[in-house]
Amino acid sequence: MVLTPRLACLAALVPPGARLADVGTDHGKLPIALLRAGRVASAIGSDIGAGPLGHAARNAQEHGVSLSLRLAPGLDAVRPDECDTVSIAGMGGQTIADILRAAPWTADGAHLLLLQPMTMAYELRQWLWAHGYAIEREAPCREGRRHYVVIAARGGGQARQVPLAQCAFSPALLRADGAADYLRHLLVRERRALAGMERAEQPDPQRLDDQRALVRAINDALEGMK
Repeated sequence: MVLTPRLACLAALVPPGARLADVGTDHGKLPIALLRAGRVASAIGSDIGAGPLGHAARNAQEHGVSLSLRLAPGLDAVRPDECDTVSIAGMGGQTIADILRAAPWTADGAHLLLLQPMTMAYELRQWLWAHGYAIEREAPCREGRRHYVVIAARGGGQARQVPLAQCAFSPALLRADGAADYLRHLLVRERRALAGMERAEQPDPQRLDDQRALVRAINDALEGMK
């Protein structure tokens, strides 16, 4: 089973021998690939859709692996003792935060969380820090023209409030391979957004200040990497 670059990036962060719970598993490609490779000891695939889970069941049977499938939103059908690693990919950052909020056991420090937000990555980092999750590692990747990042986080840390302008990246991201390319992409995007705000007939002063602070933070991080 061939994984897309985005899912391959996530798979690379799954610890060997992990007991994985994959939320929003869709057709089960990630857990099935890891089971086939012998990378994980067990895997659960959870999804809100019966159709995708049926496809996942057929995929698992075709590839000769044992994949436990759960029809439920988020982690509602997964017990904390069934997994030590949770992957949530292909959703917006706010949706990922909502799933974690509904499963407070994910903050116990005993579970590694591998999160791949499609949108609102800044807001997801802000939420994680505000609820005591530590970002241990980040891995940027590209799929076609789109840039993504996988966030490896763990609970049990100190909660802290971080302004959104400082949530475009984490210290872990700055240490990652490909960080400069990812930040350059962010800088182009956020400068474009700032230019649009500045052209508005009645710009919101606070939003303008926040956007300028965001652009400065990304630019300063890039300058610091030279």
